[in-house]
Amino acid sequence: MSDAKPNSLKAVMDQLNAGTGAKPLTQRDKRARTVARLVLVQALYQMELTGTGVETVIREFVDHRFDSDLDGEPMAHADEEFFSEGARSIVREQATIDPLVSSRLASGWRLERLDTTVRAILRAGAWELKFRPDVGLEVVINEYVEIARAFFGETEARFVNAALDGVAKDVRKP
Repeated sequence: MSDAKPNSLKAVMDQLNAGTGAKPLTQRDKRARTVARLVLVQALYQMELTGTGVETVIREFVDHRFDSDLDGEPMAHADEEFFSEGARSIVREQATIDPLVSSRLASGWRLERLDTTVRAILRAGAWELKFRPDVGLEVVINEYVEIARAFFGETEARFVNAALDGVAKDVRKP
């Protein structure tokens, strides 16, 4: 796998909005949460590649990127609180999150072998499944599967679906 980049933010948002994860939020809130998830994946990717700290990345996104217009898509509609909480919590809880994801990889595979973007998607999804029980597991899985599909295609989307489904079974026991 390679570190894929989508053609444009608008193309990614169009793909995400075509996904099926109904939530008890208004359409505007749903879109803001979807944008926050996408930006969260981008921030995790950036932190891993550059070694930039979480507070610096949050400040950069909030101060500069959310107010910008990228490929015709205004970023100001992101749920900034959800994004910031997610970034901080994923960094703080990485010692809990990574084993959850690793336990769902094929035998012999390590988290470090995965593409950086896929790793960011799985960490964000696992965080939400473990630490945000207020969000339905179908919503979480569907949103991150759609993000994977937008960046890569069906193979990675199926992989993300299987991994997050497994994490959900581990952390959201009935």
